Amino acid sequence: MREASITGIDQMARRENQERETMKTYADCTYCGGEVREKKIEYDYRRQGRLMVVSNVSAGVCDQCGEKYFKPDVLKRMDSICHDIFDHHQKPERTLTVPSVSL
Repeated sequence: MREASITGIDQMARRENQERETMKTYADCTYCGGEVREKKIEYDYRRQGRLMVVSNVSAGVCDQCGEKYFKPDVLKRMDSICHDIFDHHQKPERTLTVPSVSL
């Protein structure tokens, strides 16, 4: 009986690990192999020499090295917002003053 219950526990643990892997949104980091978890971040979006700070962006961020990964729909949305603001002169939610220096 004891052996059967241990085997049952092992099977449940394996199933839980498989479910966790299936639910995992991002693969491990391609740079360092660390675990990548989804977070809300601020992202400095640059296009054609212009800078836009985008807040509340869903991104996969590596726990070890900080590398960021974006889903295609998030990238398309950021590009669309940037296009609207810089090309169609849509007003942003806010404007920041950013210091700039050269070395």
